[in-house]
This record gives sequence, structure tokens and C-alpha cells, in this order.
Amino acid sequence: QVQLVESGGGLEQAGGSLRLSCAASGSTFSNYRMGWFRQAPGKAREFVAAINQSGYSTYYADFVKGRFTISRDNAQNTAYLQMNSLKPEDTAIYYCGASSLRYHTVSPGSYGYWGQGTQVTVSS
Repeated sequence: QVQLVESGGGLEQAGGSLRLSCAASGSTFSNYRMGWFRQAPGKAREFVAAINQSGYSTYYADFVKGRFTISRDNAQNTAYLQMNSLKPEDTAIYYCGASSLRYHTVSPGSYGYWGQGTQVTVSS
């Protein structure tokens, strides 16, 4: 089992930046593929970015390519999401998830562990 705790959300103006962190504990962090998802009010949880166990492969939703960067530090048991050029439509609760799968998937159902989420609000 792995426990996840997100931090770093907040209120930011359009064009600004935020860095989200996801701290893991309880299991070997490097065994898990990590993903960031988001959920806006009234909408389904959607894939944002993912990184494989080693950190060498990353994947992004089209709407964040060139603006967001996912990374991980296996020594610190932490995953990150650097968000630049924020837009009001990025407003959502952001969740990190951990998956033991060895292949990329955008399905939230493939991630067995979730944090509590962190609110990101972008004002225009």
C-alpha cells in the first residue's frame, strides 16, 4: 500500500505558475508509475500527465503539452507537476495517483492509490 499527499495548490492569476508535489509513503515509491489527474466541478476526473517508474518516460494530455512538466525524485519519494502559463480552464482539484502497471494508461481506474487532492484556482 502507498499513501499519497498532494500539496502546492492555490490561487494564481492567468499566465502564472504553480508547482504541485505528491509525497508518497508506505511502500517502495519506485515501483509505481505516477500520474496527475484533475477534476473540475460537474466533470469527470481527467488525465493530465504521467511518468513511469524510472522517470525516463513522460506522457501528457494535449491541453497541457508545452505548459506542464511532470517529474519525480525517487530518492525523496515525491512526484511533481510544474504548471506554467496557467489558464482559467486549468481550475480544478488536482489529484496524484499511483499505479503498479508497467504501461501507460490515461484511465483513472488503472491507478489504485490516490491522494486527497489539492485545489488549483486560476483567475482571469
